[in-house]
Amino acid sequence: MKLHITHVTQYEYQGNVTDSVNEIRLTPSTNERQSCYQQSISIEPNASLFSYEDYFGNRVHSFSVNIPHKKLAIKTDMTVVTKGARSEEERTQYLNRCSMEDSWKWLKSEEAGDRYAEFLLETEYTSITPEVKQFAESVQVMPPGAEGSSCVLDWLGGLSGLIREQFQYDPEATTVKTTTSEMFQSQRGVCQDFAHLMIASARAAGIPARYVSGYHFVGDLQGGNADFLQASHAWVEAYVPSLGWCSFDPTNADPVGERYVKLGHGRDYKDIVPVKGVYRGTGEQRLSVVVDVQKLEE
Repeated sequence: MKLHITHVTQYEYQGNVTDSVNEIRLTPSTNERQSCYQQSISIEPNASLFSYEDYFGNRVHSFSVNIPHKKLAIKTDMTVVTKGARSEEERTQYLNRCSMEDSWKWLKSEEAGDRYAEFLLETEYTSITPEVKQFAESVQVMPPGAEGSSCVLDWLGGLSGLIREQFQYDPEATTVKTTTSEMFQSQRGVCQDFAHLMIASARAAGIPARYVSGYHFVGDLQGGNADFLQASHAWVEAYVPSLGWCSFDPTNADPVGERYVKLGHGRDYKDIVPVKGVYRGTGEQRLSVVVDVQKLEE
């Protein structure tokens, strides 16, 4: 699927601000299931961009605006071609390379702990609290080590489904600062909250998991293929022995495939904030974000 995406972030300040230093992580990654054909980034006031890769391999652009300004606008425009999710046949072929018991055993090994340490440790957003442990243990598939236990992939699928079943999507219930333990109180949240819960639960079971930010195209599912404004999206990648990093969306039941565009990944939301920065001046500001994803003809 070929998708055209525009992402506009705008800050309006009550008074003049200066020395604005910013980082943006808004460049789609290129991997086996997606390719970024083109991208343009414009800054107002005009600023030079410096590009580099962070620790996790995400493309970062940084810039500074030193002159006094009351508005800062960041616009990205990109075209991305995506592929569908792995077929069941492909997954079965990969999974047959490693037995179910060996997969769980390897995840508990020192090798796995050393290789994926950063995706196994707790973070501020993904604390493994008693509530999280209890939730992970409630996944309705056979636990690791039990007779007839489920494979890692099925357990993760069951975990993703349980989150959709027990928690209600509510954009008014949480903020970007909400932690997993706080969400348990209201049983409501958004994609960021659900992703953090799945990550914490997977890590509680010894499965490396990471936070993914990007876009989810649903425009043609909203009554035609007319323009449809959408928000950014978040989902999860968890490591499955023999299969590698696999994607799960605890917010939507559809498999993560051609409708998803990945920007980057990290331990949690803090590692992959799309736009962040500091400046000198008034603390009063108004933020607006508009994302538009459209399907293009092949």
